Amino acid sequence: MRIAVVGGGPGGLFFATLIRRADPSAEVVVLERNRADDTFGFGVVFSDRTLAGIHEADPVLRRALTEHGRHWDEIEVRLKGERIRCGGNGMAAVVRRTLLALMQARARDVGADLRFSTEVALDDLAGYDLVVAADGAGSRIREQLDADLGVEVQTATAKFVWFGTDYLFDGLTFVHERSPDGVFAVHGYPISDEVSTFIVETDEASWRRAGLDGFDVTRPPGDSDLVTRDYLETLFADQIDGKRLLVNNSRWGNFRTRRTRRWHALEPRPVALLGDAVHTAHFSVGSGTKMAMEDAVALSAALVAHPGDLPAALAAYEAAAQPSVRRIQDSARPSLAWWEHFGEYHDAFAPWQFAYHFLSRSITDARLARRAPDFVA
Repeated sequence: MRIAVVGGGPGGLFFATLIRRADPSAEVVVLERNRADDTFGFGVVFSDRTLAGIHEADPVLRRALTEHGRHWDEIEVRLKGERIRCGGNGMAAVVRRTLLALMQARARDVGADLRFSTEVALDDLAGYDLVVAADGAGSRIREQLDADLGVEVQTATAKFVWFGTDYLFDGLTFVHERSPDGVFAVHGYPISDEVSTFIVETDEASWRRAGLDGFDVTRPPGDSDLVTRDYLETLFADQIDGKRLLVNNSRWGNFRTRRTRRWHALEPRPVALLGDAVHTAHFSVGSGTKMAMEDAVALSAALVAHPGDLPAALAAYEAAAQPSVRRIQDSARPSLAWWEHFGEYHDAFAPWQFAYHFLSRSITDARLARRAPDFVA
């Protein structure tokens, strides 16, 4: 069987590794349009509770998190001069570039052919038995399919931008500051001994009042919004001890939630979609990379279980992977809605009320009480 994986992110690389391990006779080629060491963004984060299936499938992620990652148990909320902590939230993060390098090496070790700086269209892949579209939220393979996949896309009203910082947070930290223009919030977490991820959200009115709407987002990937960097570096200076914000394709956007009814097509050739190419969930629930890797586990298992029968294998893949993704997207919906209105909560609530309202936005009181009884009390 000849398989072309379009996209060399964690989902595509993990699938290539798993299918080569399960079926060494399969010819697997990974085609990535960027260079091997290119990556946008800074780190990826995982919840301890969600990783059992991924670790069981292959040890590459466990190794990355153990040898190169940062682990924590508490979430911290900073608001109006107070810092409130809630335990029972075991999580780990790692530099995205480090994770990709380890996953590239693992895929090569099991015999996958990795080709970088290679951009392909669906018409270029006629010689393959299966195309796996793992090419991200802007998937060109998905857009080239004529099949009705039942795609629904909802665009959030909140604005977000992704930076790094050389300030080291202790763990997942949410920082809220009011400027003369409005309220801005940070999702921060350490990804190494030197760098933290630093994602900022705000509402569109505040963004415009701050004069942060001047950057041309149609510029090619790579250019970063330096006006925004300087504004936020000043606004959050006390929270990050005067450290720097680091750029990497850092520009404002509106998060887009993608739901897709069908994750495969058989014409003009068999295509299976995984990861952000077929579904997204707001980054506040920290599940994007995890979902892509779980898709890879499900797709590989379905192909092995239905040798020589791609229609059955792809139907089984959807049946296995979709329920978990839907649950995550359903939990992400109230979280995203909360972030669209956090400025109102910032002004209305005392810090302890705000922290409880925030942490219970997508977790039931009972579940939160089991995780952190002292905090709930």
